[in-house]
Amino acid sequence: MEGGFGSEFGAAGEKLDPGLIMEQVKVQIAVANGQELLQRMTDKCFRKCIGKPGSSLDNSEQKCIAMCMDRYMDAWNTVSQAYNSQLQRERANM
Repeated sequence: MEGGFGSEFGAAGEKLDPGLIMEQVKVQIAVANGQELLQRMTDKCFRKCIGKPGSSLDNSEQKCIAMCMDRYMDAWNTVSQAYNSQLQRERANM
């Protein structure tokens, strides 16, 4: 069963590198997480800052969007750091 699920060989019969596959999966997960972050931030800041959508943003809307995105990213980074610290502590206790 070459190239099938659970096989150690690819479609062309070459040996697959599990480390390389894991790195590719990690990259795909990181990209998906980044896309989700951007989508959520856009949705939340748009709802918060844009009262009546038009052809352009006025000065107060631009400032609101910029501040909202900065706060959202700061909060995301704080939560991510806390989560990563917790994971490291749990791994150290194993």
